[in-house]
Amino acid sequence: MHQVASERRDTSLAKFAWLSIAAAVVTIALKTGAYFLTGSVGLLSDAAESVVNLVAAVIALVALTIAARPADDTHHYGHGKAEYFSAAIEGLMIFVAAGVIIWSAIPRLIHPVELENLGVGLAISLLATAVNGVVGLLLIRVGRRERSATLTADGKHLMTDVWTSAGVLVGVLMVAVTGWLRLDPIVAIAVAINILVVGGKLVWHSSSALLDAALPAADIDGVRAVLDRHRTDDVGFHGLQTRESGRQRFVSFHVLVPGAWSVQQAHDLAEVVEADVLALLDGAHVTTHIEPREDERSYRDYAYDGGDTERPPAT
Repeated sequence: MHQVASERRDTSLAKFAWLSIAAAVVTIALKTGAYFLTGSVGLLSDAAESVVNLVAAVIALVALTIAARPADDTHHYGHGKAEYFSAAIEGLMIFVAAGVIIWSAIPRLIHPVELENLGVGLAISLLATAVNGVVGLLLIRVGRRERSATLTADGKHLMTDVWTSAGVLVGVLMVAVTGWLRLDPIVAIAVAINILVVGGKLVWHSSSALLDAALPAADIDGVRAVLDRHRTDDVGFHGLQTRESGRQRFVSFHVLVPGAWSVQQAHDLAEVVEADVLALLDGAHVTTHIEPREDERSYRDYAYDGGDTERPPAT
């Protein structure tokens, strides 16, 4: 077996987790102030979700710190999956936020309360929403670029907060316009239901990744295209396997060559093929296994071959 791993450039993702923490602290202060000014349960619920954002950001920082640790004697493939635990926890935290919102809104739905200082309160909440929006979009962009499940989840979490805040702001504004006080808790409950859906998607994605889900179909098709370019009458491939672990990608496949080839000749071919896969998937861990194509035992392993139909040559 021969393995090649390309070192990913050193990117300091922890600073973005610190940015998320700072944004959460600022928005908690602003939204709490808006609640005390207005007495709106919608704005109180919005502030409660920002507390969840702060907890999630701290969890993200811890996860990124753990995931950055190199492979060691007890974790030969590194610690990348720590990011998926963070994303799953963030999804669960969104459930908590939705519960807090609904719990706070129901009493106000039964016993409406007059709202005060709506103009100032809405302006403060709007500023907090803008802070979350800017930071959330940045985290999603960096998370996708760096293949960080933690930053992507944290960014999506902040963007759900933006939509929550937008719904609350509209609700509170409509209360001011119509005078219908029950609209405030109704909007809060509607937004809570929406963010439950977002939290469910985060948990589902993280659970799938923890089960060693394969790479996206586009990446697998790209690897197959690389293998097809090197396929000849003498050379074949099968046993293609892929998986993700945080930002890390793993690809393995078997290289079928004539049994009469020298070790050096087979090794040189494997190096070329691995280099082409690495050019396609920067930073991936590529593992190849050389097998004699005339030997029937070479075809008794993992069945999935990425579309190849290699079989022992007829004798």
